[in-house]
Amino acid sequence: HPIAIICPGGGYGCVCSFIEGIPFAKYLNTKGISAVIVYYSIKEQATYPNPQDDLARAVGEVRDRAEELKLDFANYSVWGSSAGGHLVASFGTDNMGYQKYGLPKPRTAVLIYPVISMDPEVTHLGSKEALIGVNATREQIDFASAHLHVTADYPDTYIWCGDSDSLVPPKNTELMAEALKAAGVPYQCDVFPGVDHGVGLATGIAAEGWIDKAIAFWKSRCK
Repeated sequence: HPIAIICPGGGYGCVCSFIEGIPFAKYLNTKGISAVIVYYSIKEQATYPNPQDDLARAVGEVRDRAEELKLDFANYSVWGSSAGGHLVASFGTDNMGYQKYGLPKPRTAVLIYPVISMDPEVTHLGSKEALIGVNATREQIDFASAHLHVTADYPDTYIWCGDSDSLVPPKNTELMAEALKAAGVPYQCDVFPGVDHGVGLATGIAAEGWIDKAIAFWKSRCK
Protein backbone atom coordinates (compact mmCIF):
# COMPACT_ATOMS: atom_id res chain seq x y z
CA HIS A 1 0.00 0.00 0.00
CA PRO A 2 0.98 3.64 -0.31
CA ILE A 3 1.97 5.01 3.10
CA ALA A 4 1.27 8.45 4.59
CA ILE A 5 3.03 9.57 7.77
CA ILE A 6 0.89 12.18 9.54
CA CYS A 7 1.87 14.88 12.05
CA PRO A 8 -1.22 16.63 13.49
CA GLY A 9 -1.05 20.22 14.71
CA GLY A 10 -1.35 21.66 18.19
CA GLY A 11 1.18 24.49 18.51
CA TYR A 12 3.86 22.08 19.73
CA GLY A 13 1.74 22.02 22.89
CA CYS A 14 -0.48 19.05 22.05
CA VAL A 15 -1.06 16.61 19.19
CA CYS A 16 -4.55 17.26 17.82
CA SER A 17 -5.05 13.80 16.40
CA PHE A 18 -8.83 14.03 16.80
CA ILE A 19 -8.93 16.77 14.15
CA GLU A 20 -5.85 16.30 11.97
CA GLY A 21 -4.77 12.72 12.62
CA ILE A 22 -7.43 10.04 12.92
CA PRO A 23 -9.91 11.62 10.45
CA PHE A 24 -7.15 11.97 7.85
CA ALA A 25 -5.95 8.41 8.41
CA LYS A 26 -9.44 6.96 8.15
CA TYR A 27 -10.12 8.88 4.94
CA LEU A 28 -6.82 7.78 3.42
CA ASN A 29 -7.68 4.20 4.36
CA THR A 30 -10.84 4.42 2.26
CA LYS A 31 -8.58 5.26 -0.70
CA GLY A 32 -6.36 2.21 -0.16
CA ILE A 33 -3.65 4.20 1.60
CA SER A 34 -2.06 3.11 4.87
CA ALA A 35 -1.37 5.80 7.46
CA VAL A 36 0.76 6.29 10.56
CA ILE A 37 0.13 9.11 13.07
CA VAL A 38 3.19 10.52 14.84
CA TYR A 39 2.73 11.55 18.47
CA TYR A 40 5.79 13.76 18.69
CA SER A 41 7.28 15.65 21.65
CA ILE A 42 5.20 18.56 22.98
CA LYS A 43 5.09 21.14 25.79
CA GLU A 44 8.30 21.13 27.85
CA GLN A 45 9.71 18.37 25.65
CA ALA A 46 9.09 20.23 22.38
CA THR A 47 12.44 22.04 22.35
CA TYR A 48 14.31 21.53 19.07
CA PRO A 49 15.37 18.93 17.96
CA ASN A 50 13.06 16.63 19.93
CA PRO A 51 10.02 16.75 17.59
CA GLN A 52 12.27 16.41 14.52
CA ASP A 53 14.00 13.43 16.12
CA ASP A 54 10.60 11.85 16.76
CA LEU A 55 9.46 12.24 13.15
CA ALA A 56 12.76 10.87 11.87
CA ARG A 57 12.45 7.88 14.17
CA ALA A 58 8.89 7.25 12.96
CA VAL A 59 10.00 7.37 9.31
CA GLY A 60 12.84 5.00 10.10
CA GLU A 61 10.51 2.54 11.83
CA VAL A 62 8.11 2.62 8.87
CA ARG A 63 11.03 1.99 6.51
CA ASP A 64 12.28 -0.92 8.61
CA ARG A 65 8.83 -2.54 8.70
CA ALA A 66 7.79 -1.77 5.14
CA GLU A 67 8.16 -5.33 3.88
CA GLU A 68 6.34 -6.77 6.90
CA LEU A 69 3.46 -4.30 6.51
CA LYS A 70 3.44 -4.44 2.68
CA LEU A 71 4.11 -0.72 2.30
CA ASP A 72 5.35 1.16 -0.76
CA PHE A 73 7.98 3.03 1.22
CA ALA A 74 9.79 4.23 -1.91
CA ASN A 75 6.87 6.61 -2.51
CA TYR A 76 6.09 7.54 1.09
CA SER A 77 4.53 10.89 1.92
CA VAL A 78 4.62 13.06 5.04
CA TRP A 79 1.62 15.17 6.08
CA GLY A 80 1.56 17.97 8.64
CA SER A 81 -1.00 20.47 9.89
CA SER A 82 -0.25 23.79 11.60
CA ALA A 83 2.72 23.19 13.95
CA GLY A 84 2.79 19.66 12.58
CA GLY A 85 3.08 21.38 9.22
CA HIS A 86 6.22 23.09 10.47
CA LEU A 87 7.56 19.75 11.64
CA VAL A 88 6.93 18.19 8.22
CA ALA A 89 8.21 21.28 6.39
CA SER A 90 11.42 21.13 8.40
CA PHE A 91 11.79 17.43 7.51
CA GLY A 92 12.31 18.44 3.89
CA THR A 93 15.15 20.88 4.63
CA ASP A 94 18.87 20.21 4.55
CA ASN A 95 19.54 21.56 8.04
CA MET A 96 16.71 19.85 9.96
CA GLY A 97 15.44 17.13 7.70
CA TYR A 98 15.71 13.75 6.09
CA GLN A 99 19.29 14.20 4.83
CA LYS A 100 20.50 15.05 8.33
CA TYR A 101 19.01 11.79 9.57
CA GLY A 102 20.24 9.68 6.64
CA LEU A 103 16.70 8.88 5.49
CA PRO A 104 15.24 8.69 1.98
CA LYS A 105 13.48 11.77 0.67
CA PRO A 106 9.69 11.68 0.90
CA ARG A 107 8.03 11.51 -2.48
CA THR A 108 5.63 14.24 -1.36
CA ALA A 109 5.13 16.59 1.57
CA VAL A 110 1.57 17.73 2.32
CA LEU A 111 1.44 20.96 4.33
CA ILE A 112 -1.94 21.94 5.78
CA TYR A 113 -2.24 25.56 6.99
CA PRO A 114 1.37 25.20 8.17
CA VAL A 115 3.57 27.25 10.43
CA ILE A 116 6.62 27.95 8.25
CA SER A 117 8.46 31.01 9.52
CA MET A 118 9.62 31.51 13.10
CA ASP A 119 9.83 35.29 12.64
CA PRO A 120 7.71 36.82 15.44
CA GLU A 121 5.93 39.06 12.93
CA VAL A 122 4.71 36.09 10.88
CA THR A 123 4.76 32.96 13.00
CA HIS A 124 2.35 31.37 15.47
CA LEU A 125 4.05 32.53 18.66
CA GLY A 126 3.09 29.50 20.72
CA SER A 127 4.75 27.17 18.22
CA LYS A 128 7.85 29.32 18.02
CA GLU A 129 8.23 29.65 21.79
CA ALA A 130 7.75 25.92 22.39
CA LEU A 131 10.30 24.94 19.75
CA ILE A 132 13.08 27.52 20.10
CA GLY A 133 12.16 29.55 23.17
CA VAL A 134 10.80 32.96 24.08
CA ASN A 135 14.18 34.63 23.74
CA ALA A 136 15.38 32.92 20.57
CA THR A 137 18.18 34.69 18.72
CA ARG A 138 17.87 35.80 15.11
CA GLU A 139 20.19 32.93 14.19
CA GLN A 140 17.84 30.43 15.87
CA ILE A 141 14.79 32.03 14.23
CA ASP A 142 16.33 31.82 10.79
CA PHE A 143 17.59 28.27 11.38
CA ALA A 144 14.08 27.05 12.24
CA SER A 145 12.29 28.98 9.46
CA ALA A 146 11.71 26.24 6.90
CA HIS A 147 11.32 28.45 3.84
CA LEU A 148 14.86 29.75 4.26
CA HIS A 149 16.26 26.24 3.76
CA VAL A 150 14.38 25.01 0.71
CA THR A 151 16.72 23.66 -1.99
CA ALA A 152 16.27 21.68 -5.20
CA ASP A 153 16.40 18.52 -3.04
CA TYR A 154 13.19 19.47 -1.22
CA PRO A 155 10.29 16.98 -1.60
CA ASP A 156 7.54 17.77 -4.09
CA THR A 157 4.91 19.61 -2.07
CA TYR A 158 1.17 20.17 -1.85
CA ILE A 159 0.39 23.13 0.44
CA TRP A 160 -2.80 24.95 1.35
CA CYS A 161 -4.36 27.38 3.79
CA GLY A 162 -7.44 29.55 4.15
CA ASP A 163 -7.27 33.25 3.45
CA SER A 164 -9.15 33.91 6.72
CA ASP A 165 -6.73 31.98 8.95
CA SER A 166 -6.81 33.84 12.26
CA LEU A 167 -4.16 31.73 14.01
CA VAL A 168 -1.35 31.10 11.50
CA PRO A 169 -1.04 33.96 9.02
CA PRO A 170 -1.46 32.88 5.38
CA LYS A 171 1.87 34.64 4.81
CA ASN A 172 3.48 31.40 6.01
CA THR A 173 2.01 29.49 3.09
CA GLU A 174 2.94 32.31 0.72
CA LEU A 175 6.57 32.30 1.88
CA MET A 176 6.82 28.55 1.42
CA ALA A 177 5.27 28.61 -2.04
CA GLU A 178 7.70 31.33 -3.09
CA ALA A 179 10.65 29.31 -1.78
CA LEU A 180 9.52 26.15 -3.58
CA LYS A 181 9.11 28.06 -6.83
CA ALA A 182 12.51 29.70 -6.50
CA ALA A 183 14.17 26.31 -5.89
CA GLY A 184 12.42 24.68 -8.86
CA VAL A 185 10.57 22.17 -6.66
CA PRO A 186 7.30 20.84 -8.13
CA TYR A 187 4.45 22.07 -5.95
CA GLN A 188 0.77 22.94 -5.83
CA CYS A 189 -0.53 25.71 -3.59
CA ASP A 190 -4.20 26.37 -2.85
CA VAL A 191 -5.61 29.26 -0.81
CA PHE A 192 -9.30 28.81 -0.02
CA PRO A 193 -11.59 31.83 0.51
CA GLY A 194 -13.22 32.40 3.88
CA VAL A 195 -11.51 29.43 5.55
CA ASP A 196 -10.05 29.73 9.06
CA HIS A 197 -7.56 27.55 10.93
CA GLY A 198 -7.91 24.04 12.32
CA VAL A 199 -10.67 22.85 9.99
CA GLY A 200 -9.34 19.32 9.43
CA LEU A 201 -11.07 17.70 6.47
CA ALA A 202 -12.97 20.98 5.94
CA THR A 203 -16.31 19.30 5.35
CA GLY A 204 -18.96 21.74 4.16
CA ILE A 205 -16.68 24.72 3.58
CA ALA A 206 -14.66 26.10 0.66
CA ALA A 207 -11.62 23.91 1.38
CA GLU A 208 -13.62 20.66 1.25
CA GLY A 209 -11.89 18.23 -1.08
CA TRP A 210 -8.38 19.48 -0.36
CA ILE A 211 -7.41 15.97 0.72
CA ASP A 212 -8.39 14.55 -2.67
CA LYS A 213 -6.26 17.22 -4.33
CA ALA A 214 -3.36 16.27 -2.07
CA ILE A 215 -3.75 12.58 -2.89
CA ALA A 216 -3.92 13.32 -6.62
CA PHE A 217 -0.79 15.48 -6.43
CA TRP A 218 1.05 12.77 -4.48
CA LYS A 219 0.06 10.05 -6.95
CA SER A 220 1.17 12.24 -9.86
CA ARG A 221 4.64 12.43 -8.35
CA CYS A 222 5.03 8.70 -7.58
CA LYS A 223 7.40 6.53 -9.57
